Amino acid sequence: MLDIDRNLLLEDDNTEEYPIPFPVLTLCEETDDFKIDPVKLNDGDALPILVLRNMVLFPGIAMPILVGRTKSLNLVRKVAEGNKYFGVVTQKDVDIEDPKFEDLYNKGTIAEIVKLAEMPDGTTTAIIQGHQRFSLQEITQEEPYLMGKVQLLEEVYPSQEDNESYREYKALISSIKDQLIKLLSLPPFEAPAGAIKAIKKIKNSEYMINLAASSSTIALEGKQNLLECDDIKMRGLSLMYYLQGEYQMLELKANIQMRTHQEMDKQQREYFLQQQIKTIQDELGGSVNEIDVAELQEKVKDFEWPESVEESFERELMKLERLAPQSPDYAIQLQYLQTLTALPWGKYSDDDFNINKAQKVLDRDHHGLEKVKERIIEQLAVFQLNKDIKSPIICLFGPPGVGKTSLGKSIADSMNREYVRISLGGVHDEAEIRGHRKTYIGAMPGRIIKGMLKAKTMNPVFILDEIDKIGNDFKGDPSSALLEVLDPEQNSTFHDNYLDIPFDLSKVLFIATANSLNTISQPLLDRMELIEVNGYITEEKIQIARKHLIPKQIKENGLQDGDKAKSARISFTPKVIEYIVENYTRESGVRALDKAIATICRKQAVRIVKGQEPNKAISIEQVQIDLGAPKYSRDKYQGNEIIGVVTGLAWTRVGGEILFIEASLHKSKQPKLTLTGNLGDVMKESAIIAWDYIKAHREELNIEDTIFDDYELHIHVPEGAVPKDGPSAGITMVTAIVSTMTKRKVKNKLAMTGEMTLRGKVLPVGGIREKILAAKRSGITDIILCKENKKDIDEINNKYLEGLTFHYVETIDQVLDIALI
Repeated sequence: MLDIDRNLLLEDDNTEEYPIPFPVLTLCEETDDFKIDPVKLNDGDALPILVLRNMVLFPGIAMPILVGRTKSLNLVRKVAEGNKYFGVVTQKDVDIEDPKFEDLYNKGTIAEIVKLAEMPDGTTTAIIQGHQRFSLQEITQEEPYLMGKVQLLEEVYPSQEDNESYREYKALISSIKDQLIKLLSLPPFEAPAGAIKAIKKIKNSEYMINLAASSSTIALEGKQNLLECDDIKMRGLSLMYYLQGEYQMLELKANIQMRTHQEMDKQQREYFLQQQIKTIQDELGGSVNEIDVAELQEKVKDFEWPESVEESFERELMKLERLAPQSPDYAIQLQYLQTLTALPWGKYSDDDFNINKAQKVLDRDHHGLEKVKERIIEQLAVFQLNKDIKSPIICLFGPPGVGKTSLGKSIADSMNREYVRISLGGVHDEAEIRGHRKTYIGAMPGRIIKGMLKAKTMNPVFILDEIDKIGNDFKGDPSSALLEVLDPEQNSTFHDNYLDIPFDLSKVLFIATANSLNTISQPLLDRMELIEVNGYITEEKIQIARKHLIPKQIKENGLQDGDKAKSARISFTPKVIEYIVENYTRESGVRALDKAIATICRKQAVRIVKGQEPNKAISIEQVQIDLGAPKYSRDKYQGNEIIGVVTGLAWTRVGGEILFIEASLHKSKQPKLTLTGNLGDVMKESAIIAWDYIKAHREELNIEDTIFDDYELHIHVPEGAVPKDGPSAGITMVTAIVSTMTKRKVKNKLAMTGEMTLRGKVLPVGGIREKILAAKRSGITDIILCKENKKDIDEINNKYLEGLTFHYVETIDQVLDIALI
């Protein structure tokens, strides 16, 4: 609908004035015909061309335009002087200020000026009347206004002789008229009855189509498409499509507005109903306050809570009674009391301290982890003898993926307790632990109290996961807030800011998990009993895969017929599992192994679904097909043919490894010691100690003095991209240097690990279990260790030590006597 000034369109003396203006016809709206009379022009005549920005003029339609551009002003003033015809076309891009021929639609309408008015504000407005369509052939003049050659276009009307087609056309015109009237009855049009009545009087069918097209809010491109349509009937059909879509859109908007209004009415209705309910309750002698208070009193009737807590509850309940239900403080106070009564005051689960049952549960869910299982069994035995003892605070630390978190779930099952887990990774707000004061907007208790609400007992197993990843910022230090939680002497009166009353946590078995102890504060470490959960060795990973991972993946991937594991459609031999562990994983835990097994199971599922014959027994070749080429390779023993190369043993976070220490001598004018291989500070110090020890004992080692004066020693540890550090390569470096200087080879299939002092003493090192198993996998038969490391060997299962000979030493001289031949 065009928003135009009625005074510019209508003559006061001969036309009814409508409150909502719309384009009108002065030539033939009452003509009982379906044609608009054409103009008399010759094809090829040059006419002035008026360019419109964002409107399309249809034949028979009069509309106002605001003339602003210089060329347009020159044209309308010139044409108005002689009552001449001119062409009206629309430009494609409304932002172009001075359009050229290619910027214009080439179909337009011949028009004449009905009225030209100079407004008081300096603008010029013209009312133009459309007559006949034309095609613009070319632009012949650009100044002072556009001139162009035109070719008149004839309309194609339906034949009255074709009775069926003509009747369909008349029905179409009637439908367009009805649709336009319906459209004008909706917002934003809402045309008055006078305007609707005028539309109903229109008899000229072509005018009816053009009026509807001009009066609607069809997009500019859509209107231009209608103008370019030669066939009047096809133009009407296209217009009907546009009008239908426009009507549906406006009707949808009107429905949305109506629903919004109804929603407001609904809220008002609910408010009045609530007021009526309040009045009825007052008449019956009961109010919302009294109902809520009665419910809370009923909840706490059998509670066994401290006297101080009961007094605090009664005091807060009296506050609730005095508050009006409409008050914002009422909801806050009610929520606080509901939280208080939801806590498990005096409620305990029935513990099962049967150590035999607990051992079975722990062995069923986890392979290995003997130290952790032993500690839990010990605690259950203590609980059996003294049920009043406070629960210990245990911290399981070790590499990722070894089962620390899932171990907590197994402990809860073995003790028949509720299991609660909260993740502390990334927590940096002290309020996450202690909660917010209830007077704050949106206040809530901390994670500890939330966990107790979830457990519904006073003695759950509470897992504090990733305790080493707590952060701190301006909002406080959460690790400091945990000091009270994890102190058995303080947590019996734990204070949460939201509750603002003491709560007993002394019966909760807290188990914290961490990957590293370096980031945990020392006061927090002192409060916890630390239990190291070592990474799994290859032999243990094989057992874990057979007992846990493979059955789980077979079931999850649909490779099991029924509920029996024996009916699985896939199987793995220990050799294949070992191949996967060695070549496709590099980890302490078993997460990557689990993913690799899952990938193989999914590949097997695809073969079964495709109807292919599956390979039930997975082979190494099949593993390579499913998982691709091996990602990792472990070092293998390379023999003792080369002087100056000694095999050492190293511990990494993904298990034990063997490494080679290489030493070489060459003449140099400036004797020095060169170290390469991405070595850390401690390892560099070990090399310097070894070098100085050998220089100090050169006579005992039968080393000539000239070597130290005329030669440069180069020590290298291969795989330079991998950082290496630690003191455990001390004796290995001494052996490599002495081997190079004395031209003595190292004993075949021998490896060593140990720290040395400047006096030649051999000191113990860690990671013995992992190192020994790495040596065995690499084909080592003899291992040199510090005598004090014998206790670590005694803790290893004998079946993992078969084929190994251990040489325990105390001094470097003993090392050299054993290693060099």
